[in-house]
Amino acid sequence: MYAIVNTGGKQYKIQQGDVLRVEKIPGEVGSPVSFDKVLMFSDGENVNIGRPVLDNVAVRGCIVEQGKNKKIIVFKYKRRKRYRRKLGHRQQYTAIKIDSIEA
Repeated sequence: MYAIVNTGGKQYKIQQGDVLRVEKIPGEVGSPVSFDKVLMFSDGENVNIGRPVLDNVAVRGCIVEQGKNKKIIVFKYKRRKRYRRKLGHRQQYTAIKIDSIEA
Protein backbone atom coordinates (compact mmCIF):
# COMPACT_ATOMS: atom_id res chain seq x y z
CA MET A 1 0.00 0.00 0.00
CA TYR A 2 1.38 3.40 -0.96
CA ALA A 3 0.23 6.94 -1.64
CA ILE A 4 1.56 10.00 -3.42
CA VAL A 5 1.19 13.24 -1.47
CA ASN A 6 1.93 16.86 -2.28
CA THR A 7 3.63 19.05 0.33
CA GLY A 8 6.00 21.98 0.07
CA GLY A 9 5.52 22.16 -3.69
CA LYS A 10 6.92 18.64 -4.19
CA GLN A 11 5.40 15.19 -4.60
CA TYR A 12 6.46 12.20 -2.48
CA LYS A 13 5.69 8.49 -2.76
CA ILE A 14 5.18 7.16 0.77
CA GLN A 15 4.43 3.89 2.51
CA GLN A 16 3.54 3.12 6.09
CA GLY A 17 6.64 3.22 8.31
CA ASP A 18 8.68 5.48 6.01
CA VAL A 19 10.64 8.45 7.35
CA LEU A 20 10.22 11.38 4.99
CA ARG A 21 12.22 14.64 4.82
CA VAL A 22 10.03 17.51 3.60
CA GLU A 23 10.22 21.29 3.56
CA LYS A 24 9.93 22.77 7.05
CA ILE A 25 6.52 22.33 8.68
CA PRO A 26 5.87 24.25 11.92
CA GLY A 27 5.47 22.01 14.96
CA GLU A 28 7.31 20.36 17.82
CA VAL A 29 8.97 16.94 17.78
CA GLY A 30 6.32 14.30 18.49
CA SER A 31 3.35 16.35 17.32
CA PRO A 32 0.97 14.74 14.77
CA VAL A 33 0.87 15.76 11.12
CA SER A 34 -1.71 14.90 8.45
CA PHE A 35 -1.42 15.30 4.69
CA ASP A 36 -4.65 16.32 2.98
CA LYS A 37 -3.37 16.63 -0.59
CA VAL A 38 -3.25 12.95 -1.56
CA LEU A 39 -2.85 12.73 -5.34
CA MET A 40 -2.85 8.94 -5.75
CA PHE A 41 -3.55 5.88 -3.58
CA SER A 42 -2.85 2.20 -4.26
CA ASP A 43 -3.77 -0.72 -2.00
CA GLY A 44 -1.89 -3.31 -4.08
CA GLU A 45 -4.77 -4.23 -6.38
CA ASN A 46 -6.68 -1.02 -7.09
CA VAL A 47 -5.24 2.36 -7.98
CA ASN A 48 -7.20 5.56 -7.25
CA ILE A 49 -6.08 8.75 -8.96
CA GLY A 50 -7.43 12.09 -7.80
CA ARG A 51 -8.57 14.90 -10.04
CA PRO A 52 -6.71 16.79 -8.61
CA VAL A 53 -6.84 15.29 -5.07
CA LEU A 54 -8.55 12.39 -3.31
CA ASP A 55 -11.01 13.42 -0.60
CA ASN A 56 -11.51 10.05 1.12
CA VAL A 57 -7.81 9.28 1.77
CA ALA A 58 -5.78 10.69 4.68
CA VAL A 59 -2.11 10.17 5.54
CA ARG A 60 -1.11 10.57 9.19
CA GLY A 61 2.32 10.77 10.77
CA CYS A 62 4.35 12.41 13.53
CA ILE A 63 7.32 14.76 13.49
CA VAL A 64 10.59 12.96 14.28
CA GLU A 65 13.11 15.76 13.74
CA GLN A 66 13.44 19.45 12.86
CA GLY A 67 16.81 20.28 11.35
CA LYS A 68 18.95 21.80 8.62
CA ASN A 69 20.53 20.14 5.59
CA LYS A 70 24.20 20.36 4.71
CA LYS A 71 25.46 23.73 3.50
CA ILE A 72 25.55 24.37 -0.22
CA ILE A 73 27.85 26.96 -1.74
CA VAL A 74 26.51 29.44 -4.31
CA PHE A 75 29.40 31.00 -6.22
CA LYS A 76 28.92 33.65 -8.91
CA TYR A 77 31.84 34.64 -11.13
CA LYS A 78 32.34 36.83 -14.20
CA ARG A 79 35.69 36.49 -15.88
CA ARG A 80 37.88 39.54 -16.50
CA LYS A 81 35.49 41.79 -14.53
CA ARG A 82 36.78 41.23 -10.97
CA TYR A 83 33.32 40.03 -9.94
CA ARG A 84 33.04 37.21 -7.40
CA ARG A 85 30.23 36.46 -4.93
CA LYS A 86 30.24 33.54 -2.52
CA LEU A 87 27.11 32.66 -0.54
CA GLY A 88 26.14 29.68 1.59
CA HIS A 89 22.68 28.28 2.25
CA ARG A 90 21.29 25.67 4.65
CA GLN A 91 17.73 24.55 3.89
CA GLN A 92 15.52 23.70 6.86
CA TYR A 93 13.64 20.40 6.83
CA THR A 94 11.19 18.35 8.88
CA ALA A 95 11.54 14.57 9.18
CA ILE A 96 8.16 12.83 9.44
CA LYS A 97 7.47 9.16 10.25
CA ILE A 98 4.38 7.90 8.43
CA ASP A 99 2.07 6.10 10.87
CA SER A 100 -0.93 5.22 8.72
CA ILE A 101 -2.58 5.62 5.34
CA GLU A 102 -6.35 5.62 5.81
CA ALA A 103 -8.67 5.10 2.88
